[in-house]
Amino acid sequence: MKSITVTVIDPVGLHARPATVAVHAAGKFKSEVNISYGGREVNMKSIMGVMSLGIPTQSEITISCDGEDEDAAITAIEDVLRAQKIIG
Repeated sequence: MKSITVTVIDPVGLHARPATVAVHAAGKFKSEVNISYGGREVNMKSIMGVMSLGIPTQSEITISCDGEDEDAAITAIEDVLRAQKIIG
């Protein structure tokens, strides 16, 4: 299992558009991808799950990947979220 802990820098947090970007990035991989915030963990491939966390800006989140393509998944997801200025 691979994981990273990052800070959300998008001014609206991880809601609507940023959540859609995150879910789309996670959905490209076979590995199980989860996101944790505030003591809760949800499937990052579920838009409703990600939105239910209500992650505000400047929050620390952990993204974890577990499966056959976990290395590629964690790298690609982090790259996409940084490129979109969702995480810093």
